[in-house]
Amino acid sequence: MPAIGPRHLCSVAAALALTVTAPATAATAAADSSAAALREVLFVGNNWDGTADVIKSSGDFAKVGRIDVVPDKDERMAEISADPIKWIYFMAIRNSVGEGHDQFVDDMYSTPDGTSMVVSRPSFADVVSIDLATGDLNWRFPVSGYRADHMAVSPDGKRVAVSASTSNTVHVLDINSGKELGKFATGDKPHENIFTRDGKYIYNMAIGDVNTQTDAPWLDWTKGDRRITVVDATTYQQVKVIDMRPRLDAIGLTDYSDAVRPAVFSPDESKLYFQVSFFNGFFEYDLATDKITRTKTLPKNPATSDDRTTFVNDSRHHGLSMSPDGSKLCVAGTMDDYATVVNRTTLQEGPLVTASKPYWATVSGDGKSCVVSESGTDQVTAIDFATGKKQLSVPVGDHPQRVRLAHVPADWTSPSVG
Repeated sequence: MPAIGPRHLCSVAAALALTVTAPATAATAAADSSAAALREVLFVGNNWDGTADVIKSSGDFAKVGRIDVVPDKDERMAEISADPIKWIYFMAIRNSVGEGHDQFVDDMYSTPDGTSMVVSRPSFADVVSIDLATGDLNWRFPVSGYRADHMAVSPDGKRVAVSASTSNTVHVLDINSGKELGKFATGDKPHENIFTRDGKYIYNMAIGDVNTQTDAPWLDWTKGDRRITVVDATTYQQVKVIDMRPRLDAIGLTDYSDAVRPAVFSPDESKLYFQVSFFNGFFEYDLATDKITRTKTLPKNPATSDDRTTFVNDSRHHGLSMSPDGSKLCVAGTMDDYATVVNRTTLQEGPLVTASKPYWATVSGDGKSCVVSESGTDQVTAIDFATGKKQLSVPVGDHPQRVRLAHVPADWTSPSVG
């Protein structure tokens, strides 16, 4: 599928200019007023805690509040305990991908009006909407199978796509009601989801079985069907499948995994940058030529074993973001205990910023910083895109993973607990 080009707005603007009336102006003013009443923040999902910290989106990244994302924990646990199959899967998640812990929050976003948080909860195999004023559930959507994973929100904020790991399915929900709008099949163990900027397509990355010990390159075939599935975001029909196996083989990288982990598009969506299992670095993929065009190998930490079975869920590096102007990439070197900013033109990395098992990388609200979650030390760390140097760290809850830009009411405070 060719890259999605920029929108042509001139004719649209001209048409709108002919139809503007006083009521429309009033509506616009009301919308501006509503937007002004919201505050941009970062949601930090503390996976093992079952909480999400809310921090400032830039500047000093100071803590704004905290949300309990499992207010219905007792009810969910009672359901699981009463169903032997659900109990087996719950314990399997705890003892495999959970590293001995329950996974209570994988991903989270705010609704467009900033009144609710939508959260995927792996151990509870669901997506819930939480009222930010009261802390109560608005709705709950049980995913197919037994585990929920990464999510993505459409550019207009109205739809949320969630990976259902064990059923090889992505569900697309109305973010306000929780109603399922559609779903589509994926490869084995769907993981990352990305909407294109125009909202027309969804990219899903299936990573296969990352919790097995068959990690040697010659056993790669045991990991399952790993591929990128591209679907029409209106009909949810498959448009294209991209298997990185032949594309890696074509450049001589036959021993490299084709399990695409975190990924990010260039601003014009002509290039896709992605990480794969076991690899300390990332790749550049050109959508027009359908080829991997560049490989970036990043430094190994001498203290990190090369034994693949010691990598958490097969991810040596897990976390990738890009500065708004597209000039810099920020990489979380998970098992190598650092994060670094890479020049996209030269692929030269900057300083290696020490970080303890960094699990995700996102961009600050002002676009000046890369924010990584340090799951090993329970903090998030901001790194300056311009210099590649660490700015500061802020403590959060137990095992932070996903970090997402969000909005809350301007006067929001944490709901009371209990």
